[in-house]
Amino acid sequence: MVNQADIFVVGGGPAGLAVAIAARLKGFDVVVADAAEPPIDKACGEGLMPDSLAALRQLGVVIDPEQSFAFRGIRFIGAGGSVAADFPRGHGIAVRRVRLHQALIDRAQEVGVRLLWRTRVTSVRDVGARWIIGADGGNSRVRRWASLDAVRSESHRYGFRRHYRVRPWTDFMEVYWADGYQLYVSPVARDETCVALLTRDPHVRLNDAIPRCPALARKIAGAASLDNDRGAITATRRLQRVYCGRIALIGDASGSVDAITGEGMGLAFRQALALADALAADNLDQYQTAHRRLARRPAFMAQLMLMLDRFPRLRPRVLQTFAAQPVIFERLLAAHVHA
Repeated sequence: MVNQADIFVVGGGPAGLAVAIAARLKGFDVVVADAAEPPIDKACGEGLMPDSLAALRQLGVVIDPEQSFAFRGIRFIGAGGSVAADFPRGHGIAVRRVRLHQALIDRAQEVGVRLLWRTRVTSVRDVGARWIIGADGGNSRVRRWASLDAVRSESHRYGFRRHYRVRPWTDFMEVYWADGYQLYVSPVARDETCVALLTRDPHVRLNDAIPRCPALARKIAGAASLDNDRGAITATRRLQRVYCGRIALIGDASGSVDAITGEGMGLAFRQALALADALAADNLDQYQTAHRRLARRPAFMAQLMLMLDRFPRLRPRVLQTFAAQPVIFERLLAAHVHA
């Protein structure tokens, strides 16, 4: 690899671009390399919580309101009733993954990040940079090269996503709870809605799950599918360390929380800001400490939410309690978005 830089980022997804932008704003010379052709798509629920938007604003990334949809809070729906709560401050947005990726690319180019697309990094030994950042996802090769694969805990579920041509019927992000899976509904534009499935069963697909949620099935009945199902594995993974020597990890490469929290990208954006601060201080121990602190709240909220998935007999009682005392749900949502 002949490119010289202060920082070389392996992986040009949202996490890699975010840390590249954050480091460039600190004055570093930054190169990003990725084997793919942008914009890069991936299965996800496509929602960004208010604290995720705050991190994007710090990076100077602007999402076109005409290409996204603002939502005011979260609604849970399932046996036992439904409950909704507004975010204490601000709003979230849902945006197609490829549109978000393009906005990050535009900002990276604007601040002077050098982008090497269709460039596969096969070893870090020849990378001419002071620091190397692994932002190459859950199956990170950089993590393996740096011998950072040791985990404290790990579990997996499965996610699938599809878009429908249907106008939003609510300004909440909706979560439909059923036995063995959850369905997330996120309007991503004025006439476009994302439906994402999360499940422990690798054989369940959206065509199986949606008919079992009649309230949702009625809302999208007859709506045209805009794409085929896109699948991914969602992992809960805690690493023992996220840096070694001059190599640091970010995003899913550095560990992850189950997608049930909707915090994957927002967590990566906050990690990017923390890593840039640590690089400016020439102190990656600072990043290790910040990384653990940033993961603590999403990991705790994931545990609480996954209890509703693991114990189906408990879920109706919890939803009934939330419906009868919505202030409990409001406080949990406030804690979830760090308000």
